Amino acid sequence: MLYPVAIDKGDSSFGVRVPDIPGCFSGGDDYQDAIESVREAIEAHIELLVEDGESVPEATTVENWLSDPEYASAVWALVDVDITRLMGKAEKINGALPSLLIRRSDQFVAAHPEYGSRSGFLSRVAADKVIGREKR
Repeated sequence: MLYPVAIDKGDSSFGVRVPDIPGCFSGGDDYQDAIESVREAIEAHIELLVEDGESVPEATTVENWLSDPEYASAVWALVDVDITRLMGKAEKINGALPSLLIRRSDQFVAAHPEYGSRSGFLSRVAADKVIGREKR
C-alpha cells in the first residue's frame, strides 16, 4: 500500500508523520533515513494493529491532506508498505489461471522485481483488492 507521509525539516533532522495512521510517526537525520525509518514505523504499527484484531488503516492520497492546516509546511512523499507479510503464515492453495494471464503476470514480475515471485505478485494484488484498497 502507498501511504502518504508528511515530512517536516527541523534544525538538524527530519520528522515524519503518517496522517492515515493516527499515532504513527518517525524521523531521521537526513531525508533518506527519515523515509526508511517511517517505513519501519508503519510496518510495526500495522503489525500491532493486526495482532490486536484491528483492521489495517486505508491508505488515502496526498490530495486528501493538502488542505489540512496541520500539514501546511510539510513536504509529501509516498511510502510503499507490503502488508502481505503482516497477515499471517502463507498457506498453499491450488488454483488455475489462463495461460495468457500467467505469462503476463510473470512478465510483469520480471519487470517489477519488488514483487519477488508470481506468488508474491498475486498475494499483493489480492491484498490490494481485499484489504488495502490501494489507489494506483
